[in-house]
Amino acid sequence: MTEPHFLLVEDDDLLAEQTARALGQRGVRVTVAHQADDALNALQQCQSLDGAILDQNLGRDNGLELITPILERFPDCRVLLLTGYGSIAAAVAATHRGAHNYLTKPASASEILDAIAADPAEQALPLPATPPSLQRLEWEHIQRTLDAHDGNISRAADALGIHRRTLQRRLKKRPSASQYAREKHDSKD
Repeated sequence: MTEPHFLLVEDDDLLAEQTARALGQRGVRVTVAHQADDALNALQQCQSLDGAILDQNLGRDNGLELITPILERFPDCRVLLLTGYGSIAAAVAATHRGAHNYLTKPASASEILDAIAADPAEQALPLPATPPSLQRLEWEHIQRTLDAHDGNISRAADALGIHRRTLQRRLKKRPSASQYAREKHDSKD
């Protein structure tokens, strides 16, 4: 049996190196790309692809945009979207585009492999014990609106009834990792 081949698209060089090394220690051959253009070029060089691990936020690019070209070239590839700030809207957008699964960072190699191997039909998200914060709900709504307008900030701002610069400022104030961890912890209780 040949080792599985994954494409890892991560703009953080150190995180990409650590993740690729950890997956390599588990018998996975990893091709690393740091931006969308690099990923598309690497995709054309691949003879086979068993899995793709995509960072949602790639600087100016969005990992969601890579799902379709990956699945067009390798329909059986299992795509996993990773993000530092998980949102229900992003998870829904990822699965609608064909992603197999979705994880928030940081994710260990074991968590990544488990998520890629998991059967999406059997995955159930636990309901949170406490409602999400107002900041979190606003973030989710903004993400849904951005997705509905294909990431176009000007059109999304118009749809939200706010100025484009206001939306850009709000996007910079995404929920903190500690707030996300607190909400994630509360949902487990």
